[in-house]
Amino acid sequence: MTDKEITYTEAFEELQQIVTDMEDGEISVDELSAKVKRAATLIRICKEKLHHTETDVKQILNELEDDKSDDQA
Repeated sequence: MTDKEITYTEAFEELQQIVTDMEDGEISVDELSAKVKRAATLIRICKEKLHHTETDVKQILNELEDDKSDDQA
């Protein structure tokens, strides 16, 4: 699965696992850089998906408002 195909939930869960592993000391110094880079990528994916969802919801709400005002006219 590529990063473009990953869902928000999958990205968030993987990010949580990385944080848990870091907190538990399960990530070696040798792995730390790669894990931090992966975490940054996952955060970026989550932010993009949240932004996209917010934009979609705003658009839908605006369309509903437009429909409501058309009905009242």
